[in-house]
Amino acid sequence: MTVLESSLVQDAVFERRKNHWLEVLAELHKEEEHLRLGGGLKRQEKQRARGKMTARERVIALCDPESSFLELGLWAAHGMYQEYGGAPAAGVVIGVGLIHGREVVVVANDATVKAGAWFPMTCKKVLRAQEIALENHLPIVYLVDSAGVFLPLQEEIFPDRDHFGRAFYNNARLSAKGIFQMAAIMGSCVAGGAYLPIMSDECHIVEGTGSIFLAGSHLVQAAIGEKIDNEELGGALVQADVSGVVDHRHPDDASCLLKIRSQFSQLAEAPKAAFARRESRPPLHSPKELYGVTPADRTRPYDIREILARLLDGSEFDEFKETYGQTLVCGTGWIDGWAVGIVANQRKIVQRKTGTGARERELQIGGVIYSESADKGARFVQLCNQKGIPLIFLQDVTGFMVGSRAERGGIIKDGAKMVNAVANSVVPKITVFIGNSFGAGNYAMCGKAYGARFLYAWPSATIAVMGGAQASKTILSIKLGKAGADMPEEEQQALLERIEARYEEASDPRFAAAHLWVDAIIDPQDTREVLSRSLASAARNPQMEEFKTGVLQT
Repeated sequence: MTVLESSLVQDAVFERRKNHWLEVLAELHKEEEHLRLGGGLKRQEKQRARGKMTARERVIALCDPESSFLELGLWAAHGMYQEYGGAPAAGVVIGVGLIHGREVVVVANDATVKAGAWFPMTCKKVLRAQEIALENHLPIVYLVDSAGVFLPLQEEIFPDRDHFGRAFYNNARLSAKGIFQMAAIMGSCVAGGAYLPIMSDECHIVEGTGSIFLAGSHLVQAAIGEKIDNEELGGALVQADVSGVVDHRHPDDASCLLKIRSQFSQLAEAPKAAFARRESRPPLHSPKELYGVTPADRTRPYDIREILARLLDGSEFDEFKETYGQTLVCGTGWIDGWAVGIVANQRKIVQRKTGTGARERELQIGGVIYSESADKGARFVQLCNQKGIPLIFLQDVTGFMVGSRAERGGIIKDGAKMVNAVANSVVPKITVFIGNSFGAGNYAMCGKAYGARFLYAWPSATIAVMGGAQASKTILSIKLGKAGADMPEEEQQALLERIEARYEEASDPRFAAAHLWVDAIIDPQDTREVLSRSLASAARNPQMEEFKTGVLQT
């Protein structure tokens, strides 16, 4: 393989870029620490006083000591439900941890946030965890401590296809596929929520704090007039010793989690996907230098190969069609010993030869997908499916080329060809948003709608239909057309600034993470580790369908 050489100079520009992103990351990390507090320190202490661990303490006790937990959806519901006091991390912790070295999806309700009640985004987040378990054939553990549906928003969570009931539907599908599900009732488990642990393959309960019933004591009295307390109604002794609904009971959280760990040590080792693997090697260039590669101004060009040189093992890259469709860089390499195919947008301005004469050349805008780039991308995706190589998409795309020349060149059919190939790809796809993600470029580069197993964003990511400046000018033109052309210039400028500010806020990676368009905002220097964990998870599913595409226009 060719070793990628770096021309990066650690000059004043490098230092400015690095310092900018380090400041952004420091702010993000501070906000994330606040999100991890859930309902706050006082509510955590109140939970501990009842003999209960917090959600994150339970996750730590469940997973292998000293192992890292790949938390997903930390930003879910960020900025939402403010009229109800907010719902940090949507009141639930999810992610991929290791139990006896095996990748396992963990779902842990955070009872410090509205007693662990399910908000609409809580539901979406839990369904995402189950989706990850289904797609990657990962066992899943539910640590249940929830008051059930958040009633003021019941119409947004109860009856629709991807609402509350979908979790139990997924329970059934996971079990039918032989994907092991373990549940532990460590607090409240009420009403319809009672089905989640009981539809799991095996279930535990903690004495004194765990309870499970279809209707609590107040509702029972209102419905049938029976007076009974919750412990006698559905506590650990009742549900383990009398009804037999629960399989195991334990005196406290710690012993419950220890037993689950013990049982996972006996879980049969399933076959894995036969993806190529070799010994891991570090890149020749430090991943810490990534801070100095990406410009703070998202419109500025840079060479994507500088990023690849800091992600790939040995900085080795076997490029595909290097001199064709140069605004898209495709090729194969290794990440932590895993063979991968790379599809990455090139932000550097490149030249394309347009004729036989040496001077017949044109400049191509970096980050834009041209017809030949789309054709190359579709071909490469097909090739990786033929070879059984997982795909990594690095998005920094401003969309497909527009204008009369592009339209006459068939940009729509070429773009459709790439979208078709990506949509029908059967090898695992992992997407990292490193910069812009605009318009149909988001689709062609495997955005949320295109079945990526995992999606991550750098702090430099922007996800939107188009850039804020372009969007605000478009919206302003429409408004001026409706209002007439007599709006004073000062009012036009003020309106433009308001529109752009609102658009930029919605394009922030926090906004994308809040809506679960991405699974996590990650530190660029951690990208190799995160991708390696994701590839290891994807390899747990040995089944791949036959790769087919729909009708492709040539």
